Amino acid sequence: MVEALYRFAAGIDLRDWGMFASAIAETVVSDFGPASAKAGFHYPVIEGRENLIAALSGSLAPFDTSHSVSNPLVTITGDTARMDALVEAQHVPKTDPSRHYLMKNRYDVELVRQGDGWVITRNTVDNIWRSGDVTVMAGV
Repeated sequence: MVEALYRFAAGIDLRDWGMFASAIAETVVSDFGPASAKAGFHYPVIEGRENLIAALSGSLAPFDTSHSVSNPLVTITGDTARMDALVEAQHVPKTDPSRHYLMKNRYDVELVRQGDGWVITRNTVDNIWRSGDVTVMAGV
């Protein structure tokens, strides 16, 4: 089940939206709001696989990203699960690799069993700390 979050993160970094899609339910809800608010910008709650892919592929297009997942804690209840994990997300502008913005985030992830694996049904991202140039995220 942690593998679903690995596919989520790797799909973003590799811009492999098929891999990313395989990690999330068709009706996924993704809330980056708590983390983005701490960084001083607004990122809306996004509902639905296609909407999430469109939002992330667009907003992250100017960046090279690197996500590292650690410390997953999982609770399974039948065919549903909840996972708390730390995800470090590095954002580097493709046009200026001398700048970066690094966020250490806590992911609260809800999952459901789908076939032989698991998919994310809801993901809420909060920020623990951040460093670098926050204006990177605004495209400045």
